[in-house]
Amino acid sequence: MTMMPSYKHLDQMLPWNDKVQVLECVAVLPETQDCKTFSFQSTEPSWFRYTPGQFVTLELPVGPVPALRTYTLSSSPSRPLSIAVTVKAQRDSVATRWMLDNLKVGDRLKAFGPSGTFSFHNHPAEKYLFISAGSGITPMMSMTRWLYDYARHTDISFINCARRPSEIIFRAELERMATRDPNIKLAWIVEESDPYEVWPGFRGRINALMLELAVPDYRSREIFCCGPEPFMRNVREMLAAAGCDMARYHEESFHPSTEAEAAPIIVDGFGADAAETAAEIVFTRSGITAECTSADTVLQIARTAGLNIPSGCQFGVCGTCKTRKLSGEVQMSHNGGILDEEVEEGFILACCSRPVGRIEVEI
Repeated sequence: MTMMPSYKHLDQMLPWNDKVQVLECVAVLPETQDCKTFSFQSTEPSWFRYTPGQFVTLELPVGPVPALRTYTLSSSPSRPLSIAVTVKAQRDSVATRWMLDNLKVGDRLKAFGPSGTFSFHNHPAEKYLFISAGSGITPMMSMTRWLYDYARHTDISFINCARRPSEIIFRAELERMATRDPNIKLAWIVEESDPYEVWPGFRGRINALMLELAVPDYRSREIFCCGPEPFMRNVREMLAAAGCDMARYHEESFHPSTEAEAAPIIVDGFGADAAETAAEIVFTRSGITAECTSADTVLQIARTAGLNIPSGCQFGVCGTCKTRKLSGEVQMSHNGGILDEEVEEGFILACCSRPVGRIEVEI
């Protein structure tokens, strides 16, 4: 029988190391078919500091080379002694399938983060509208749990879309919260009913009429959306057609948008239109110097030189490849995976940083 650890106040413990952290799985909770919540604690006596809606990158031992996968935290920092991710297997998924089939209590994983800017914390408002589909519910759950625990009765309208009622993740917990806080209003939209079950809610795919019926004042709310890209595109177009202020619309995606891919690279005063020139990267810890061009990324050259920089998304979202630049200048085009203050401290994202002349990086 495992003894409970002695109680410590938060000020007696250190916050977790947000660069790399070994986590131990302490609980596995089935949510729906092919969906589970995995809870983790630090292997050291520490507490977790993050913003509701942020994500972590987990290193998963799925083969000879570990896979790095990014998952939004479904837990709330108002409960700081553990963190949780809720994962759902998608078609052809390998790493997530490994988690669902193999990860158990007592197992340890390496984690990077937290990262991300998709949080109401960055967009304070009196009223929110959270719209999600499938496992896109996880950042909404983190934010709702925090607001519920904060007990300031922030006005939340929560819409979740699923294929069937039995596939709505967190349904019971959300309905329990809504019964205790009248400022949390829920609306479920399903494509089809479960066999032999009565479904009194919306049926079909989200549209302007459903939105008007569920949240009549949606135009005056700060809106957060997360789900598959086709789902989010439909929501964006629907809101824009309804005359919403799209500056108050925010979405979470781990895929580069067309706008992001087309955006000019502007970091350290250099533009993306600069001609390709010779460059050089010095990896100071490894004692390796590699010649390259200004079109190569630091990550590409590191791998060519046989060096391993952990990386996840590879287009500047997850922040896993964050690396300290000691000297020189780079062109960097990221999608929110690094903070301005981190750039000021000398950090870059190796996956989307290209050397301008000679640079030194701490690898």
